[in-house]
Amino acid sequence: MDLRDYIRDIPDFPKPGIIFKDITPLLGDAAAMKHCITQIEQLVAGKKIDKIAGIEARGFIIAVPLAIQMGVGFIPIRKAGKLPAATVKMEYALEYGKAQIEIHEDACQPGENVLIADDLLATGGTMAAAARLVEQIGGKVAGCAFLIELAFLGGRNMLPDRDLHSLIVVD
Repeated sequence: MDLRDYIRDIPDFPKPGIIFKDITPLLGDAAAMKHCITQIEQLVAGKKIDKIAGIEARGFIIAVPLAIQMGVGFIPIRKAGKLPAATVKMEYALEYGKAQIEIHEDACQPGENVLIADDLLATGGTMAAAARLVEQIGGKVAGCAFLIELAFLGGRNMLPDRDLHSLIVVD
């Protein structure tokens, strides 16, 4: 199964000049979604993973079923102000401004191996911030897994010492 057949390009969204990678056709097809999660699991096979963190919002779509399939817990990394208990925050740069994400300070035990999953690697800023958050609360980043990597945006350059796994690479 070629998962590219289930990802459509939406030109000029969310603004002119951007081609948005829409994964909703993949999400709407149970066989394609199952194949996607199984393929990502195979990309990280052999790694010691205690928990899987997902970045709000589309990262949750990849991380939760992956955590269930691998029999490990899930850690939400959310936009600032969305988690109810004590958190640690990280600010990072966006194309036009800054944003913050946060994690519960007790989301993992010291030394636990955490795989961070997201739907897309673009410029790498969000994933870099997420990895620093995991480490700040005592976790070890076991790797970063993506459904899609937009290689032409150079996101890997923001994550030079990370073990990256991308199911689909767009040059």
